Amino acid sequence: MVLTVFTLVILLFSIIIHEVAHGGVAYYLGDPTAKYAGRLTLNPLKHLDLFGSVIVPLTLFLAYSLSGVMGPIVGWAKPVPINPNNFRDKKWGELKVSIAGPFTNFLIAVIFGLTIRFVILPEILFSLFSIIVLYNFLWGLFNLVPIPPLDGSHILFSILPYRFKKFQFALQQYGMFILIFFIFFGGLEVVFKGAISLYFLTVGQSVLTLF
Repeated sequence: MVLTVFTLVILLFSIIIHEVAHGGVAYYLGDPTAKYAGRLTLNPLKHLDLFGSVIVPLTLFLAYSLSGVMGPIVGWAKPVPINPNNFRDKKWGELKVSIAGPFTNFLIAVIFGLTIRFVILPEILFSLFSIIVLYNFLWGLFNLVPIPPLDGSHILFSILPYRFKKFQFALQQYGMFILIFFIFFGGLEVVFKGAISLYFLTVGQSVLTLF
């Protein structure tokens, strides 16, 4: 139960740090929109999205509890508001902002993962750090999936030629339905396996049975 609560807390703050990274890079590029909206803060209340931050994680948690088999829990926060017109880098600004969130999660995972690998830790810290590593890899990979509102879609739209605008519009229009289908019908397990593989590469050993 304690590890479950800690997992949810880690997920929450991984999401928040991820969003602050988006806003911070946007601010660095000349856009103060996120700052003026009060989103450059670790205060959870500024970032929570009812559906993505509460309903989806709780639904997954209840589904795993009822099935008796725990699995990965994901969610998302309100997108950080940005105005690309303010960017000094007009060509690649949106791409840089989109990549910032997943990159930050990967960086956190690598830092804690290498700590596990090279520092002898008490068992409780080993378990807690393992959750931080696994969930930051999971959150980073999940956000690279090219389905709106995830960062992967913004990265994709940043590099797609103009002739694919109709495809972009259709994906934006139905993205949430596609994402829900992806989460509950096998896509999340694929992402989770990727996170486990990255955990093994970083830590040098198999992930603990955390669920």
